[in-house]
Amino acid sequence: MAKQSRIGRTHPAGRKAAKAVVSRRSAAKGKPVEEARYHHGALHEALLQAAEKLLERDGLQGLTLRAVAREAGVSHAAPTHHFGDLTGLVSELAAIGFRQFNAAMAAAGSSDPSALAKGMAKAKAYVAYARAHPGMYGLMFRSERLDMTRPSLHEAAHAAFAGLAGAIGASRHEQIAAEALSLDQAAAIARVWSLVHGFTMLLLDGRLTDILHRLPAGTDAETLLDAMLRSTVGRPPPP
Repeated sequence: MAKQSRIGRTHPAGRKAAKAVVSRRSAAKGKPVEEARYHHGALHEALLQAAEKLLERDGLQGLTLRAVAREAGVSHAAPTHHFGDLTGLVSELAAIGFRQFNAAMAAAGSSDPSALAKGMAKAKAYVAYARAHPGMYGLMFRSERLDMTRPSLHEAAHAAFAGLAGAIGASRHEQIAAEALSLDQAAAIARVWSLVHGFTMLLLDGRLTDILHRLPAGTDAETLLDAMLRSTVGRPPPP
């Protein structure tokens, strides 16, 4: 009985030896120990998290498959296995950005009662997201680096445009179907999008600093955007 008791209990030295065996087996397969601990789905998400961290820290120029693998602590082949190539990786990352962006827009428009107030709140949330995630925002609009045919990215980007069209339609007191626009509807969407996106890029690049310094004390970028939007958003369609 005593012998069975000793066999049934794992001595600390035995546990250490077992871990060493796992490590050797992982190394033999060409995978770091850290990678062996990931479930397939968890590794996929870990790689995307590492990519987002690199993007915000080092910019798009620092985002490579090897850099992502190093950041995640896995083999250099892992990103290729999950995403195919760098275009696949950044496309999936941009899809995450659009989903985060869409969620921010939806949350911003949920509390205001009027259509005009909702539209302006969404525009401000647009700028706020870009300021909080400049690397991700920049990637989302780098079409030459993305594969827009990937289902996840296509769906997320389409949802973003549909949300914009819906907000403009509500401010104009009309329904806008994103799939079929009249010229006037398209002009209204492009006008507001150009204003907000252009304002965002100028703000991120520090090009509005001089204008803000010339304004009365206490006037910030959000106040300036609010004044711009009030003269643009909410114009009713012509009779």
